[in-house]
Amino acid sequence: MDETIQNFVLNKRIAVVGVSHDPKKFGNLIYTELKKRGYQVFAVNPAMQEMAGEPCYPGLEALRGKIDGAVICLQPIKVMAVLQEAVQIGLHNIWLQNGSESPEALKTAAELGLNPVSKKCILMYATPVQSFHNFHRFVTKLVGQL
Repeated sequence: MDETIQNFVLNKRIAVVGVSHDPKKFGNLIYTELKKRGYQVFAVNPAMQEMAGEPCYPGLEALRGKIDGAVICLQPIKVMAVLQEAVQIGLHNIWLQNGSESPEALKTAAELGLNPVSKKCILMYATPVQSFHNFHRFVTKLVGQL
């Protein structure tokens, strides 16, 4: 497993940037699944007050010192501001969930000294890996891409 991925999933205090009022959105699934897997998870969306009965934070600044990493589940156009905010609070572990990455975001993340993971689904790596993610992880390992 890639060292950046391994370091990210070892962190247990994770912000999920991009939770939504729509329960079918992937940010919500990640939030719920990470919680089930024993992570301390913080929802981030400036338009929401709470997520599943827990506080929802307007941005990473409100979580300064409380988190070790952030999973970003946003449209690529919105990612740059989150990367800048991560740097401002000294956060280096960033997971750009599938669909959030862009060449510009990856270049900027590298320039800012961040440790981004991209083109991977966190639910395939955050233990314990369950359901179809476990099967997908097995197949990915077989073809040497884990």
